[in-house]
Amino acid sequence: MHAADAVETIQREMTVFARRARAAAGRMHPELSLVSYTLLGHLEESGGCRATDLAAHYALDKSTVSRQVAALERAGLIERRPDPADQRVLVLHLTDAGRRILAQVTESRRAAFRQRLADWPAEDLSRFADYLVRYNARSGSGRHD
Repeated sequence: MHAADAVETIQREMTVFARRARAAAGRMHPELSLVSYTLLGHLEESGGCRATDLAAHYALDKSTVSRQVAALERAGLIERRPDPADQRVLVLHLTDAGRRILAQVTESRRAAFRQRLADWPAEDLSRFADYLVRYNARSGSGRHD
C-alpha cells in the first residue's frame, strides 16, 4: 500500500472509530457523553482545574466547555470550589457521585475494549498501543484523554 493510500485508510478508519466510540459511550451511560466522560477523566487525573484549563487542554471553545460543565454540575458529578491559592478562582472537582460514575463507565469501556481485542495476539496489541501513543503524542492532544 502506498503512503497516500495508507493515510486515506487511517483517516477513514479513525472516523469509524470515533463514531463507534461516541455511540458506545451513549449506550454505556446515556446521560454521559464522550466529551463529558473525557472531562471527568481529566478532572480526576489533574485533581481539579478551571474550566478555562479544560478548554485549553482539549482545544475546545469556552462556550462548549461551559455547557458541558453546567450539565455535569446539574447532574451532581462535579462541583466548583475556591482555589486555596487564590480564593477568587473557582476550581472544578469531581464529587463522590462523579467519581463513582467515572469508575463505572471506565470499567465498562475497558471491558468493551478487552472483548473487542480478545483475539488479537499480544504482539499486535503492544504494537497498536505504541502506535496510538505515538499518534496522540504528535497530534497535540493529551496522551491519556
